[in-house]
Amino acid sequence: MAAPLQTEWWGPIPPAPRHAITFHMPLWSNMLRFRDKDPEILMKFTSMYPRMMPHKDVKELMAKILSVAKTDGQACIPFSTAVSASECVKFATSPSRKAEALSPDQLSIRIFDVANLVRLYVVFLPTQKNMVAWPFWMNAGVGISSRLAEDCVKQSEGLREVTEREPAPTLVECEAQGVLRERIAGLMERAPVGPPRKAKVTPDDVYLYQTGMASIYSVHQYLLSVYNAKSVLFGFAFHSTPHVLEDFGPGFKFLGNGTPEEIDELEQYLKEEAKEGRKIQAVWLEFPSNPNLSTPDIGRLRKLADGYGFFLLIDDTLGSFCNIDVLEVADIVLTSLTKSFSGYADVMAASAVLNPSSARYPELKALFKKFYTNQFYNGDAEALEKNSRDYMSRSATLNNNALRLVEFLQTLAEDPKSSVAKVFYPTTLPSLPCYKERMRPATEDFTPGYGCLFSVELDTLEATVAFYDNLNLHKGPHLGAPLTLVIPYVMALYGKELDKMADYGMNERQLRVAVGLENTDILIEEFRIAIKAADEAKKNTFVSLS
Repeated sequence: MAAPLQTEWWGPIPPAPRHAITFHMPLWSNMLRFRDKDPEILMKFTSMYPRMMPHKDVKELMAKILSVAKTDGQACIPFSTAVSASECVKFATSPSRKAEALSPDQLSIRIFDVANLVRLYVVFLPTQKNMVAWPFWMNAGVGISSRLAEDCVKQSEGLREVTEREPAPTLVECEAQGVLRERIAGLMERAPVGPPRKAKVTPDDVYLYQTGMASIYSVHQYLLSVYNAKSVLFGFAFHSTPHVLEDFGPGFKFLGNGTPEEIDELEQYLKEEAKEGRKIQAVWLEFPSNPNLSTPDIGRLRKLADGYGFFLLIDDTLGSFCNIDVLEVADIVLTSLTKSFSGYADVMAASAVLNPSSARYPELKALFKKFYTNQFYNGDAEALEKNSRDYMSRSATLNNNALRLVEFLQTLAEDPKSSVAKVFYPTTLPSLPCYKERMRPATEDFTPGYGCLFSVELDTLEATVAFYDNLNLHKGPHLGAPLTLVIPYVMALYGKELDKMADYGMNERQLRVAVGLENTDILIEEFRIAIKAADEAKKNTFVSLS
């Protein structure tokens, strides 16, 4: 058993660097208040995931900009490209915002330079209307990073408003950006699955973004600019992804279980669309899915993509490209580098990798050449390059810790006396063959595994609360961090939609666990103690009912 946690509530988990993207929020009761956006709770946080709420350095930069702009009653949202600022305005004024939609005259875009550093395109809007535009920052993920904001504040004496006609500061990529592209390209080709490929990934096929959602949003926008057709989200995904597919473009079809039966349903849908002279532009999926860790049959989806002419876009973040190789079937592989690739929970980033063996590679290459702008800040690239040097060794520990915990919990799930009802991990689910089919072969220096994330379901809500409140581990979102993080993912994000979530096998008794690098035996012991409390709560519940 580890010593009781000393981490400050509402702050980042250790080692708590300046640019931490985590927070620690113990107790089920606090989670419920957080879910309900209780202002008293929100005011307590000293750290927050930067897409959810602005980092303190971003807040300080916003205040500096407002001071220079000399505006009253206004809020501002800074971006590093004119395109992102314009898309934010378009989002806030869209009829899809319904009664909340702002009129165009309520927003403006003004340009500010920070001498020798960056040009910022800043959206101004009434302070009381700020939350109308804020979902764009949250879901599109194209806002500026905390490191860029910190450097802007440091050089704020050089902050001034400019016109588009004035020359912008010259931006030169640092060496770390090239190193990252080479590293990712090499990892994509390490121990590949399947027959030899026609072409290998090169650094020129790797595109870097400032957040995982920025990669998804940006690629979606590139495709919309040419095809402007519906997409399909196959299997459950991180909650911002459906927001992007819904809010931008003509919408999407959601097949949230990712089962073989839903592949049949997808095929029927494609046939019906084809009869009407329509086709979809892309199928998006996570491999495996978040938070239920099921793995779709991407081989069947590839055949449908070839037959019906859509792009197959696969997010491999949870499986992690050290463990799995989906490049054989994907047209683009997207990865949130924020997670296990970075591993230290202090920088956000993503990559989109084009498959050079795809029949549609030339088409995609031209699309990226036309639309891609590198908004990934050099300071973040340098942090990510340093963090990811031990990606493989950390991944071996994460794989082992998750598998050992899952094996321990699965044994309990098979005991009717235990309060553990079910464990969700690639190894415990019927879709395991689909995962194994894409596992990289073992090498002398690395044996692939099943990733750092799993979910566990308790058999009563009382047992779930007792387990959560008695588990001596950090509580909050994120995955791939040095320390384990646990969150009631379904309850925290979908607690007001539980009836709907039941259709996808999810309920309020499920907890998502992102294992860290702690000692395996200590982790198992902490879970054992929490399960003892859950078992006691279950017993007391049944006693009171009788």
